[in-house]
Amino acid sequence: MSTQANTPLNVGTASAAPGEVARGYIAAGKLAGGVSVEIPVVVINGAKPGPVFWVNGAIHGDEPEGPLACMLAGKRIDAATLSGAVVMVPVVNPIAFSAAERGNPLDTFTYDMNRIYPGKPNGYFSERVADAHWQAMKDVADLEISIHSGGSHSFLDKAIFVDETPEAVELAKAMGAGWGCIMSSFNPSGSPMAALKSIGKTGITVELGGRSATSPERFRKVGTDLADAIMNILYHYNMMDGTAVYPDPCYIGQQEALLAPASGIFLPAEGVDFLTMMKKGDAIATVVDVFGDTVGELHAPADGMFFGLRALPNVNEGDWCCFFCKVEGTRD
Repeated sequence: MSTQANTPLNVGTASAAPGEVARGYIAAGKLAGGVSVEIPVVVINGAKPGPVFWVNGAIHGDEPEGPLACMLAGKRIDAATLSGAVVMVPVVNPIAFSAAERGNPLDTFTYDMNRIYPGKPNGYFSERVADAHWQAMKDVADLEISIHSGGSHSFLDKAIFVDETPEAVELAKAMGAGWGCIMSSFNPSGSPMAALKSIGKTGITVELGGRSATSPERFRKVGTDLADAIMNILYHYNMMDGTAVYPDPCYIGQQEALLAPASGIFLPAEGVDFLTMMKKGDAIATVVDVFGDTVGELHAPADGMFFGLRALPNVNEGDWCCFFCKVEGTRD
């Protein structure tokens, strides 16, 4: 892991001397109407040397939890006592975020930026925005987390995807207590995590929040939990003074998306809850038709836990209903 020396740190137009905080933008092109597309960035450059920890939010535009986490964590980080640096990009995909959509609605060919990252300098528009972000990050970041949620379609509880390198697993555990659902990445390419791995660096994808947790109290709670995890990472890597805590138990597993067996209304079984171990075959939900008759049932495909549920209960046969972690064991 490299060390940020006691020199100014420049990302886009943000330039922070040691012990300072700077805000700025990464230029990412211009729209037909003359509007410049800029990716916001905050650089917190510590007064002491250390690694550079990079936080990405809203690569999906309907996931505002990342920006909130950056806001809350940024208020708690003191550049004067920080070792290394923290770079926060609250909104990686500014057009998608402005439209509150998963991807850029102006770009149907590369709509999902988390599938085409790191993009191309001469590609479709979203690929060019991704490339602008990548060029700013790749030589600066040592450690990276991308913050995701269930967005407009679901709620996801605390879950992490890693590439199973020891460095990525360490970073995942450093998210802190409650973050023990750590799964092998289902997306070996097309994400910041995968792009960083290709150059020998470490990134992870974290999930928390979504449509069912956007009331004022619940949204702030999600943001606070994510900000706490950011701070815990700083404690773990000795970038700030503080005592790190860790998940116990800590699982290894694989994700499986469970689909609706019939069309109707999706009703989770009484007593089931997120991140709670269940046995293969345990009831997760039933699907009832508009008359209240049961037309389908959903059961755990293996020993494990579900970490995501759809937000709207009306489903058609084959619709996504639930994200399930098939637990394979525990991590040391």
